[in-house]
Amino acid sequence: MDNTDVKQSTANRDPISGTPGAHPVGVGIGAAAGGIAAGAAAGTLAAGPVGTVIGAAVGAVVGGLGGKAVAEHFDPTVEEQYWRSAYNSEPYYKREFGFDDYAPAYRLGGEAYGRYGDKPFADFEKDLAEDYQRARGKSRLEWNDAKAATRAAWTRVRGS
Repeated sequence: MDNTDVKQSTANRDPISGTPGAHPVGVGIGAAAGGIAAGAAAGTLAAGPVGTVIGAAVGAVVGGLGGKAVAEHFDPTVEEQYWRSAYNSEPYYKREFGFDDYAPAYRLGGEAYGRYGDKPFADFEKDLAEDYQRARGKSRLEWNDAKAATRAAWTRVRGS
């Protein structure tokens, strides 16, 4: 297998269009958020549960497309490769922690752009602190240490 084969096999291709950067999680999150928002709006307009169901279906399609657009900014494979090689050069890095300690914070920060977009980090920091407690797994980092890594990943994805 040459280098081209490796790049193609890790491109995370869209099953419909074949374009690289398909991320089912991002599309799913976008679909769910879009479905809820559109469902509520349609339900209000139709004044009943049928409108909510129709709105949710339409919103899922529209939201899925929006989720795919966000996913194009956040490729978990690319981000992990980047942070794996760069984490120990960051100003917040502490020698007693390895990449596996920082990884959940980087993943959370990258995904945060899909959830919060360009809102100021301080506006959703409390939510991320709670999410980190659930997502940290075996990381030895407490939120005060993980916060800087989370913000760095959010900033990187936001800027790409």
